[in-house]
Amino acid sequence: MTVTPSATLVANEDIERRRRAGERVLHLAFGEAGLPVHPALRDKLVAASERNGYGPVAGAAELRSAAAGYWTRRGLATDPELVVCGPGSKSLLYGLLLAIGGDVVLPMPSWVSYAAQAELIGSRSILLPAPPGEGGAPDPDLIVSAVLHARAQGRIVRSVLVTLPDNPTGRLATPQTIHRLVEVARELDLVIISDEIYRDLVHDPAASFVSPADLAPERTVVTTGLSKSLALGGWRIGVARLPDGAHDLRTKVLAVASEIWSAPAAPVQEAAAYAFTEPIELVERVALSRRLHSIVSRAVYDRFTEAGASVAMPQGGFYLYPDLGHLGLGGSAETARVLLDSHGIGVLPGHAFGDNPAAARVRVATSLLYGETAEERLASLTATEPLLLPWISANLDHLSMGLKELSLTPPAPTRTRAATLIPAAAHG
Repeated sequence: MTVTPSATLVANEDIERRRRAGERVLHLAFGEAGLPVHPALRDKLVAASERNGYGPVAGAAELRSAAAGYWTRRGLATDPELVVCGPGSKSLLYGLLLAIGGDVVLPMPSWVSYAAQAELIGSRSILLPAPPGEGGAPDPDLIVSAVLHARAQGRIVRSVLVTLPDNPTGRLATPQTIHRLVEVARELDLVIISDEIYRDLVHDPAASFVSPADLAPERTVVTTGLSKSLALGGWRIGVARLPDGAHDLRTKVLAVASEIWSAPAAPVQEAAAYAFTEPIELVERVALSRRLHSIVSRAVYDRFTEAGASVAMPQGGFYLYPDLGHLGLGGSAETARVLLDSHGIGVLPGHAFGDNPAAARVRVATSLLYGETAEERLASLTATEPLLLPWISANLDHLSMGLKELSLTPPAPTRTRAATLIPAAAHG
């Protein structure tokens, strides 16, 4: 087993090191929400700071009840007894993969940690592309043959994982794809793990969003958290809704949790319980965040299309996945290296997400363009026209200039120096 550090964290540390050394680097490599904490959440955390007991492994009853209400308001009736809390949805996903066992079907590309976590528990990933123009869900028409082939070789395949909307592409699987995926999962007896951490950041609130749990609540696990919608990544809190009636899976997940994290931090749980009740001030904050992410990610989309890149319009979160193959720079690692070293633009290479290393696709995160201080970020959040703010405008100008310079640089087909910025952490 060879597992290297998370590509996103490696990139973040490298870019911060360059910045401390005085380099001007546009940070498009880290998927942090880039916004300040709402004062009401800070107040809840401070008020709960004396709570220093471990608490139940499954999470505090108040938090599990609030999370159940969150899903119920979205049309998915949820028993609080089938809600499990953890220190971030990332930890919960690891615990789920360990508890479910077997190999897992993943979309290609997909978030860097999925395949790495599978490898940590001794499982293998089956990476399959999404339907054209979509992201986050492997093409259902490819799943059957891939799983049957793996099983014919003696492999045990037990789950399929989707991300709605997607990281890294920013795209959303269509309702038709989710319906077909559920049919395939039933046919093959697969557990569906639906990572919905970006659900509340779908750019168009009227867009058709179908969770696999809406169609197959008896075989779907849903995970979410507050790191993206409310920018609480550093607080480390996540929740999982287990399938209806899945008490055996609950027992296994809690056994894993009891040996790895015991319980999420008690003060954070209290603040999270408040957040999942969705008081009006936090609903408004999420709406402002969604609007800002949409405006800035689409402005970045415009810069890449103007530079000749092939890129799909983002539909949720704060990511894009442009293909810069027309520049002839080489594969994803080489392209990312040239962007960073020669043009001060930090991105992640597509191969870190399990994509073909020879393809010049990169993951672009737009959420650190909102300012360097809490004051600037809050101003970005509330601005009527955030693109006119001087710091956002300057960041977009830096991106435009770098991409323009890149497009004017002749291809270097004889270049052979290997890129070393990002380790290939997520190959299955």
